[in-house]
Amino acid sequence: MSVPSHGHAPYPGGVPTARAARTPARNATPDVPGDGGRLHGGVPADIALLTVAIAGVSLSAPLAAATAAPALAIAFWRNAMAVGALTPLALWRHRGELRGMGRRTALLSAGAGALLAVHFGAWLPSLHMTSVASSTALVTTTPIWTALLLRLRGHRPPTLAWLGMGLAILGVVILTGVDLSASPRALLGDALALLGGVAAAGYVLLGAEVRRSVSTTAYAYVCYATTSVLLLLTCLVAGAQLGGYGGTTWLRLAVLTVTAQLLGHTLINRVVKGLGPSVTSTAILLETPGAALIAALWLGQMPPVAAYPALAVILGGLALVIMVDGKNPSPSGEPGR
Repeated sequence: MSVPSHGHAPYPGGVPTARAARTPARNATPDVPGDGGRLHGGVPADIALLTVAIAGVSLSAPLAAATAAPALAIAFWRNAMAVGALTPLALWRHRGELRGMGRRTALLSAGAGALLAVHFGAWLPSLHMTSVASSTALVTTTPIWTALLLRLRGHRPPTLAWLGMGLAILGVVILTGVDLSASPRALLGDALALLGGVAAAGYVLLGAEVRRSVSTTAYAYVCYATTSVLLLLTCLVAGAQLGGYGGTTWLRLAVLTVTAQLLGHTLINRVVKGLGPSVTSTAILLETPGAALIAALWLGQMPPVAAYPALAVILGGLALVIMVDGKNPSPSGEPGR
């Protein structure tokens, strides 16, 4: 997603900004890596952590594509394992906060979890239909859909932001044209990846609202739990196999959870305070070439030559949107990703 990414996928609460810094949740003592605060080492340490985070989320798409399990099952286990990892901390240090969570906040957190379920449920299957590079580029169009949703709420993006959105959409059109010539299945994969990007935009906006008053751990716990339940029901209805995997598959699921879901996302949340939302969000765009490079070296998966110009146009448009939005914060308190 990009920003999330996420794995790409989108990270808990989106990208905190100056507005979020004025809320109680932002002033709270950090409870997990990434829950506010920064290393005492300053900017160099933040850059080092951001590098680790980008490497983590870049592994998401190739790992999912290489895991011998149904895509919906991968989506479920990725979130369920994250809930399991967060449970001791959530029940030990945030039990009171979880109990005191108001009805509106709980519903928004659950709504974000539902959108995250749509994001994973659409994007992960797309990895088996189109190339990792195409799928990751399309799912990271989240800033475009975020800007459009904000426009419906009365926010007017600057002209340069519209130009960036236009460029990114042009890249999407070029890329889908390339994939259509390859196969209708690849085009369907493109459509699912785009749906994942749209769902991630709604997830980011709801998460931004919740994170104004709720810690990352409490929000992520409710959000991921909702996502896990919905994906479990989807797997049962679809008949997706949830077990009986080999040891290698379980290992890859665990690595996916640690690198992309927990390590990547929480480190991004940690460094954004020091580096700023514009720098952080723009850096997250490196997930697309990072995932493409890993897929090429590990899976031998090379996109068609004609796809590379389209990927460049998409990344250029997204970078323009994020840089402009970083200078003109949106009413949601989010920089667009």
